[in-house]
Amino acid sequence: MPTPTQLTVTQLDMNGARCQALFSSRLQPSDVPTADMVATAISRAVQQFGIGGCAGRMAQEFGDHPDAAARRMRWVRQLIAQEPAALRRAA
Repeated sequence: MPTPTQLTVTQLDMNGARCQALFSSRLQPSDVPTADMVATAISRAVQQFGIGGCAGRMAQEFGDHPDAAARRMRWVRQLIAQEPAALRRAA
């Protein structure tokens, strides 16, 4: 049985992967995304780029446009924090 520390680390890793995928997606703040739109964007980004590809795209943006990437990541983290628990488990 996993320890509480293992569960916490796993949850953080999943949140990180969701953030990277959403960051890499085409979803924009102007889309006024719903929870379903967020879940769909994450799923499509992972299917299109893979987890490693999402991380690479995010890293590239931080290298090329650090200010814009930081703004996008703040927005992404807000969306992920608001994401209903049921959608997190499904992802």
